[in-house]
Amino acid sequence: MSPSRSRNQTELDETDYGPSRTQQRRDALAVLSLAAQLVELQPSRLAKLELPEDVLQEVATTRRITSHIARKRQLAFLAKLMRRHGEEAFAAARAELGENRERQRQENAAMHRLEALRERLLEDDESALSGLIEQYPEVDRQHLRSLIRQARSERAGNKPPKAYREIYQLLKQLADSNSDSEAEADDAELNPPD
Repeated sequence: MSPSRSRNQTELDETDYGPSRTQQRRDALAVLSLAAQLVELQPSRLAKLELPEDVLQEVATTRRITSHIARKRQLAFLAKLMRRHGEEAFAAARAELGENRERQRQENAAMHRLEALRERLLEDDESALSGLIEQYPEVDRQHLRSLIRQARSERAGNKPPKAYREIYQLLKQLADSNSDSEAEADDAELNPPD
């Protein structure tokens, strides 16, 4: 102990005062964020979460409010109600929302990859077409080339992008069938036949 510090000050330093105000504010904002996510959640998905009944009622009340300020005030009240229940009451909901957010990120990334591939196909990139045919040998090459030509003419003629959308749907079907076959192969590796 340094000579400049008194015995009382050392005793005060050793006393546990709980979380700091900053930490309390972070926790309150996290609950407010969770409350906002619950309000925006689809009713069918919300029903699957095991939430206290009074919280579900307040979520329904908050959804009915259209005024911005009133909705903000009601959301703050919902967060206050949720803090009364404690963290353990919402652990499952947090886990579910976190998993869905990760799944949504993966789906968005896959969608962007397909859109980029479609753009490369339309830019007359022969290597993109040959790479696609190499990756998916089951693709109907003639139909794909026909869709590419139609999409290019739609762009040039400023027409509705029907073939453009069909290319995306075709690429999505190929990617889905590929992921299904990979899942079946992984399942076969894990569970070999007797």
